[in-house]
Amino acid sequence: MEFLLSLPRKGPILPVQMQLFNNQNNMKRINRIACLLLLSLLPLGKSWAQQADNSFLHTIEKGQSLYSIASMYGVTVQEIVQLNPGSDQKIVTGRTLRIPRKGSQAAGEESFHTIAAGETLYRLTVKYGVTAQQICAANPGLSAQNFRIGQVIRIPASESTPATGSAVTATTGSGVTPAVSNPTDTHQTKPQGVESRCREMHRVKKKETLFSISRQYGISQEQLIAANPELRGSDKLKKGSLLCIPYTTPTETARPTEVPTDKQLFNEAAQPAKRYQVIKAAVILPFLDVPQTESSRMTEYYEGFLMAIDSLKRTGVNIDLYTYNSGDEKSSIQPLLNREELKQMDIIFGPRHQEHIAPLAQYCKKHDIRLVIPFTSKDNAVFSNPMVYQVNTPQSYLYSEVYDHFMRQFAQQQIIFIEAQEGSKEKAEFIKGLKEELATRGIATRSVSDEATSEELKQCLSTTKENLFIPTSGSNLTLIKILPQLVLTVRENPEQRIHLFGYPEWQTYTKDHLDAFFELDTYFYSSFYTNNLLPASIRFTSAYRRWYAKEMDDRYPKYGMLGFDTGFFFLKGMARYGNRFEEQMNQLELVPIQTGFKFTRVNNWGGFINRKVFFVHFTRDYELLKLDFD
Repeated sequence: MEFLLSLPRKGPILPVQMQLFNNQNNMKRINRIACLLLLSLLPLGKSWAQQADNSFLHTIEKGQSLYSIASMYGVTVQEIVQLNPGSDQKIVTGRTLRIPRKGSQAAGEESFHTIAAGETLYRLTVKYGVTAQQICAANPGLSAQNFRIGQVIRIPASESTPATGSAVTATTGSGVTPAVSNPTDTHQTKPQGVESRCREMHRVKKKETLFSISRQYGISQEQLIAANPELRGSDKLKKGSLLCIPYTTPTETARPTEVPTDKQLFNEAAQPAKRYQVIKAAVILPFLDVPQTESSRMTEYYEGFLMAIDSLKRTGVNIDLYTYNSGDEKSSIQPLLNREELKQMDIIFGPRHQEHIAPLAQYCKKHDIRLVIPFTSKDNAVFSNPMVYQVNTPQSYLYSEVYDHFMRQFAQQQIIFIEAQEGSKEKAEFIKGLKEELATRGIATRSVSDEATSEELKQCLSTTKENLFIPTSGSNLTLIKILPQLVLTVRENPEQRIHLFGYPEWQTYTKDHLDAFFELDTYFYSSFYTNNLLPASIRFTSAYRRWYAKEMDDRYPKYGMLGFDTGFFFLKGMARYGNRFEEQMNQLELVPIQTGFKFTRVNNWGGFINRKVFFVHFTRDYELLKLDFD
C-alpha cells in the first residue's frame, strides 16, 4: 500500500520521456551494429583495394568483343570474366570492364594506365619516370585531341632508374673520380676525367631531345647545355652518346618552372614530316603451282598488285618491289626474315598463311615496317602491334558497322526473320547480335519458317509499314528454297512494300537469282563489291585480260582486284603523305575497283582495322546501287 501511495510522488513516465529513453537505447544499439559492420567489412575493403591495385578500367568501344579486348592486353577471356561476372554473356558499348594488370612498373615492365580526371601527359611522365617521347612512342594513336578521361594507354618500362653511387664522395688527388667499372651501363657514374658536377650520366636513346631529357631529370635545357658544352649551337642528339646530368642547387630546385601543356609535349614528340624518294615494298606470298586452289589465287592477287605498281609509276611514283615466296603453311618464314635487305622495307604485303603472321608481324614491329594483311580476319596481331593493317574486317567490328547502317536504313520497317532449317550456324552470331540491337531500340520482330507458303508469308505482313525479310542463313540452298515463295508474295500483294536483306556471299549467286533480287528490292552488306557494268571495272577486267591472257577467278572477292586496290591505296598514300600517312590516309580521294577502305586504330598502341561497309541495293527499277555510309 505504501508502494501504491508513493507512485504519484514520483510521477508517471510521460510519453516524451519514454520516447527519449527509447531513442537513446536505439542509438546505442545502432552504434554497436555499425561498429560490428565496419569491422566485418575491413577484409572486404582490403580486397577491393587489392583488386583496384591489380586491375584497371577499360571502356568498351563499338565492335569490341571479349576476345579482342583480351588480345589488346595480353590476358585471357577467362581472366576478364573472372573480374567481370556475366561479361561472357554480353558486353555493352560505353560500359567498363575491369582488366587484370599484368605489367608492373616496379618490376621494370610495361603496364597500362587509364587516364583519370585532371591527369596530364606531364603528370604521367613524373608519376612513371618516363619521358613524353617514350609514352608517345608506345602509343602511336595518342594525341592531344584524344588524351581524355577513360582512355587506356600503354606505359613503357622505365629506363631512367638512378645509378648506384652516382653521387660521388671519393675522389683522387687530382679531384676527379676513378674510372667507371661498367662503361656500357645506360645510366652510369662519370667516366674518368668528368668532374663531380654530374649526378649521373644519361645515354641518349632514339627520338630523345634536349627538351625531353631535361624534363625527365627536372632541370632546364640551359642547365643541361651548361653541363654539356658540346651541345651548344646544335639541336640534334646522337643516339648512344653520354650526357652529364648536373646537380641542382637548392636555389635552382626551388625556382618555379613552367609545366608544359599536353599540346607542347605532343608537338615535341612528333616526328618531322618526311617524304619517300623511293618506296621500298615487299610482297610475301605462297607462290605454288597448284591450279584451282587458294595458292593459285595468290598469283592472281600478285598480278593485280603489279598492275597497281605500273599505274603508280606512270604518275611518277618511285617504287622498288621485292617479291618472296613464303611456301606452304608448313614452311618456316624465318629464312626470309634473315635476309638483310628486308630490314630496309617501308611496307610489306602478306602473308597468306596464319602460321606466318605472328613472326612477320613481330619482325615488322621491331624494324618499323608497315604490314598489310589482305586476307585473314581472324588473326589478333592487330590488337597489340601498331604496324599492322588488317584489310579483312574482324567479325565483331564488321557486324557492329552493319548494325549501325541497318538501323539508319530500316529502323522504321517491320523486320521478319525467315528461320532456316539448315545451314544457319554460320550466321548465328550475326542474327543474335541483330536481334539484340533491335530489342535494345524497342523494335519488335516476327519470325517465319523457311518452308512457309506465300499465304503464310502474307499473314506476317504489316499494312502500315514496309516489310523486310531476313533469312537466318546465307547459303544458296536457302535462297533456292525461299525466293519462289517471296516472289509470289510480292506479286500477289502489289500494294505492299516488301524487301529482302542478306549477306556478302550472295554476290557469288547473283547470276542465278538476278531477276528475283530485283523484284524483291534486295539489299546485302559487304566490305567489297564491284559492278561489272561500271567503267572502272570494265577497264580493269579488260586490262587484266590483256596483261595475262586469262580471266580472273569467278569468286568473290576477286583477288586480282584486291591486289590492285590494296597496292594502289597504300603506295599512293605513302607517296602523297610520307611518314604522315597514318594521320591522313582516310583523306585519300580514291575510288577503288572493289574494296572499301576506312581504317581506324583499334587502340592507342595497336594497329588498324578496315571498318568500311556498304549496302548493295537491287532496286525494283532494275538499278544496281552501292549505298556508301561514312
